[in-house]
Amino acid sequence: MNMKLGYICTNFNNSHFTVEAVRSLSKSAGTKYEIRVVVVDNQSSKKHLSTLRELADEFKNVDVIFNEENVGYFPGLNCGIRHIRKNYPDIQHLVVGNNDLLFPENFCVAVERRLEVFNDQPVVSPDVVTLDGKHQNPQVIRSISKTREIIYDLYYSNYFIAQLILWVARISQSVTDRRDELQHHAARPIYQGHGSCYLIGPKFFQYYDELWAPSFLMGEEYFLSKQLADNGMQPYFDPEIKVTHCCHGSLIAVPNRKLWQFGRKAHKIRRQYIKIFG
Repeated sequence: MNMKLGYICTNFNNSHFTVEAVRSLSKSAGTKYEIRVVVVDNQSSKKHLSTLRELADEFKNVDVIFNEENVGYFPGLNCGIRHIRKNYPDIQHLVVGNNDLLFPENFCVAVERRLEVFNDQPVVSPDVVTLDGKHQNPQVIRSISKTREIIYDLYYSNYFIAQLILWVARISQSVTDRRDELQHHAARPIYQGHGSCYLIGPKFFQYYDELWAPSFLMGEEYFLSKQLADNGMQPYFDPEIKVTHCCHGSLIAVPNRKLWQFGRKAHKIRRQYIKIFG
C-alpha cells in the first residue's frame, strides 16, 4: 500500500506561498502517493481568500478551513489536525508547519524511506534549508545556555533594547551565533527543532490529540519540546528528509513590532517553566 501523507499549514495574507507549497508537494507526490492538504486560513483579506478557493478548485485534494478570526499558528495547525483526524483517519503521518515551504521532488520518497523512524519517534524535524542555503536544523541540540537565556530576558524587556540586541547580533554574528545548525549531517534526538516544519506520526497520537498551543504565535519550538518531554520524549532530527524554507515568508504580513509583542507574550509563558536562577 502506498504511503498516505497529510500536509497542514496556516495562511495569513500570503496565499502565493501556499500555492507554491502545494504545487511542489503535489509534484513530489506524483501519482504514487496519496496526499491530503489542509490549509487553515486565519482571516485573510478577500484577495487571498479568492486565491485559496482557486487553489482548492485546481487541486481536489486540498481542503481550506476559513477561520472567522485569526487564532494563531499552532492553534491554527490544530484546526487542521482535528480536520484530518476526523475526516481522513487513515492518514497517520502529517507534515505540519508554515506555508512558505517548498518540497523537493524526492520529498515523499524520502519520507517513505524513513517511515520506520516514526515507530520510535513522535516528532521528526527535517533538514530545513533557506533559499540562500542556510540550515536551520537542528535548532538546539541539548539546551540553551544561561547567558543566552538572560539575553532573551533583556530582549523581551523593551522593544528598543531588542533592536539594539539585534544590531549587536548582526555585527557579531560570527562569534555569537549558535553552532548547532552546523551539525546538520547527523540524525539524533534534539532539544528543539525549527518551528517552520515538523513531521508527526502515529506515536505522537498515542499520547496527544493535538499540539500544545499556549501562545498565539512564537515560542512553538519550546512548547512542542516541553509537550514531548513531559512524557520522556524528544524531537528527532533526520537530515534525510529535506524542505526549503522561504524564510519569514509566513510572517510577511505581520509588522516587526507586532512580532516582538507576540514573542514577549510567548516568552512570559515559557518563563513559567524555565527558570534561570533557582
